[in-house]
Amino acid sequence: MSQTIDNLRTNLQTKLNAISSHLNTVKNHLETSSKEVESSIHTKLDEAKTKLESKKQEIINAKAKLAERVEAKKTEIEEWKAKREHEKLVAHADRAENYAATAIIIALAAVEEAEVAILEAVAARIDAEAE
Repeated sequence: MSQTIDNLRTNLQTKLNAISSHLNTVKNHLETSSKEVESSIHTKLDEAKTKLESKKQEIINAKAKLAERVEAKKTEIEEWKAKREHEKLVAHADRAENYAATAIIIALAAVEEAEVAILEAVAARIDAEAE
């Protein structure tokens, strides 16, 4: 059982590290964006929008999984615990792990949406100051 928990922890940590890395990339883009020319900002904005657009179905699927998870009956789980139904509890643990992984996907998508918003804000400011 300890190995399973270690694997879960490692898997989730890897995904959280990916989010952290992506946040650092967004931060670096923001720091350098004030030094870039208008066309470069618009190019990055277009790239970020394209990337976000390609992930929209993944976001929809992930949100649907989360909604499904929320609807799970807690009373059943309590009954399984009381009856010591090991197989059902293992299946529940598997679903809980999938839930955590799905939540991470949604968090990463939110970071990508934030990147688009940041680039749009910078582009809008550049456009406003060009007038």
